[in-house]
Amino acid sequence: MELVLAGLFVFAMRLTDMSLDTLRMLFVMRGRKLLAGLIGTLQATVFILAVSAVLSGPLNVFTVAGYALGFGSGVIVGMLAEERLALGYSYVRIYSPRGKAIADALRAAGHAVTEFTARGKDGLLTVVNCVVARRHAQHVREIAEQVDANAFITIDEARSLQRGYFRH
Repeated sequence: MELVLAGLFVFAMRLTDMSLDTLRMLFVMRGRKLLAGLIGTLQATVFILAVSAVLSGPLNVFTVAGYALGFGSGVIVGMLAEERLALGYSYVRIYSPRGKAIADALRAAGHAVTEFTARGKDGLLTVVNCVVARRHAQHVREIAEQVDANAFITIDEARSLQRGYFRH
């Protein structure tokens, strides 16, 4: 029973460690230095606890399995946590012959929009650009699809912002 508990402890520590590691890396990519550093400090502490538990005695299947399963599960949990936090901004581009109507609908919903005319393979269309908080990106997409179900939509991360209007 002691070996099973050791395996569960290692799993919990590694799950926590990798969840924090995934969040830390995502914050590094978004330029959130202080937050990434704080998470890294906590993550290193948890990592030391997990590794010391695995290496404190002879290797056994429970601690090794707990380590490996905690690693994989932690990556998934970290990604899910980051999605729920939805920190940062998204750059939404919408390409559509009905772009003017999409831009009007987005403005009516309180979003700042820039639109311009472009030429696609089938002729003229409007490109609609909209930078929004990540938590609003799906709503912008839904508005665009209500106006034109065939609109081509891309969503990218916007790393740095200066001035402008953003719906809060």
